[in-house]
Amino acid sequence: MKELWNQRYSLDEYKYGKEPNQFFKEELTRLKPGRILLPGEGEGRNAVYAAASGWEVDAFDFSEAGKIKALKLAEESGAKINYDVKEFSEFRQDKVGYDAAAIIFIHLEEDQRRSLFEKIIASLKPGGKIIFECFEKDQIKFQSGGPKDIALLYTLEDVVNLFIDLEFEKLTKEKIFLNEGKGHLGEGIVIRFIGTKQ
Repeated sequence: MKELWNQRYSLDEYKYGKEPNQFFKEELTRLKPGRILLPGEGEGRNAVYAAASGWEVDAFDFSEAGKIKALKLAEESGAKINYDVKEFSEFRQDKVGYDAAAIIFIHLEEDQRRSLFEKIIASLKPGGKIIFECFEKDQIKFQSGGPKDIALLYTLEDVVNLFIDLEFEKLTKEKIFLNEGKGHLGEGIVIRFIGTKQ
């Protein structure tokens, strides 16, 4: 898996473009800048946008090539991001706490995602927000991106169970038009969620 993503990110073009995820961008503008966690950040498009918007950004991914692209994008934008290369399983709860965390198109096996999400939630301060957008299981019918293994896609019930301890502000299944580089292009089915830690 790591080799696959390093290969994808080694190309000159940005697989998912240089602009932030639209849902992430919209929701971030509603929040007062603070510390934000961005796991699975890939080539850095969301991290760079957040940093340019005044956030202190901690990002990580298991792809060394992703980090190189992210730091290049940050330099182009005059933004500063903290970016570590590590596996999801290596992430440890932050003791100081984050004001927000974004889970954008992270598709893992059920046990892996539960473990990761629990640690992300534990890293939030009280009042901290989760911004989540991932592909719903119906995405398997579309060619606009995402895993071709239906077990890696989500249902609304999955999201409810993963974030059951948060206060729900938004939970929707939506058909949207993706325009994020060549990696996400065309109609797709996503789940969008916003939750707050009590």
